[in-house]
Amino acid sequence: MPAQKEIIGFIGLGAMGRGMAANCVKKGFPLLVHDIAPGPVASLTALGATAAPTVADVARQCAIVVTVLPTGREVESVVMGTAGIFAHARPGTLVMDLSTIEPETTDKLHAEARRLGMRAVDAPIGRLAWHAERGESLFMVGATPEDFATVRPLLEAMGSTIHHCGPGGAGTRTKLVNNYLAIISCQLNAEALALSQRFGLDLSKTLDVIHGTTATNGQLKINWPNKVLAGDTSPGFTIDLAHKDLSLIVGAANTARVPVPIAAAAREAFSTARARGMGGQDFSAMADLLCDLAQIERPRLSTKS
Repeated sequence: MPAQKEIIGFIGLGAMGRGMAANCVKKGFPLLVHDIAPGPVASLTALGATAAPTVADVARQCAIVVTVLPTGREVESVVMGTAGIFAHARPGTLVMDLSTIEPETTDKLHAEARRLGMRAVDAPIGRLAWHAERGESLFMVGATPEDFATVRPLLEAMGSTIHHCGPGGAGTRTKLVNNYLAIISCQLNAEALALSQRFGLDLSKTLDVIHGTTATNGQLKINWPNKVLAGDTSPGFTIDLAHKDLSLIVGAANTARVPVPIAAAAREAFSTARARGMGGQDFSAMADLLCDLAQIERPRLSTKS
């Protein structure tokens, strides 16, 4: 595996990036890591990674640099800014961005890479932080076939499911479509379960019915029993991030002249949760918000055997 012999740059060690970087180290990839927070850097160096003081240091030393950043603003600064990767990297350097950002920013990244004689891959992440920790992330990749082949060993170290969605930009756009359905499902589930609570129905029986019909969905069947329905709203994917992604979806759809009224309405529901101080909770906590607003009991599955 040739990529393992060269040090890989990794910038962004948040909830997702830290777990994925750790899996790269554990699977034999030497990493040079950077983050504005010292804690995650220390945890990675304890595993065997090397710390870099600046983005420029990463760019100068690595032929492949992975970025996992919060928004398009950080991607533009870290990758294309005056102190960024492109300003200090060698020709031929490949930047693989795993962030969920605006399609326009992804397109700009690819265009700027081509102009400078470098390469770019967009590979936003599917699934949640605990999947990243276990090396079970899903990736939606936009890249040339050659660049996809180059980064595939890295992606396999970080995830269990990899989809080459098409050329540059296809990964980002696929991620927005996927997250549209995932986040909207949370809003629909929250409203449906609030109604069930108001009706006084048995939650377990109601879920048995739903999971036996086409009304079921992955959030309600797989994620929610381990999160809000178990009383755990610690963040796997926060309400703040869901709101950010809905804003990206609405903006991208408007640019493409595709009406998305459901996305717009859901975004305002998530705005309500943020206004009530719930932005840092798991996005399944939308069920708690709806029940609190209706002044009914929050939905919880019994822990009795």
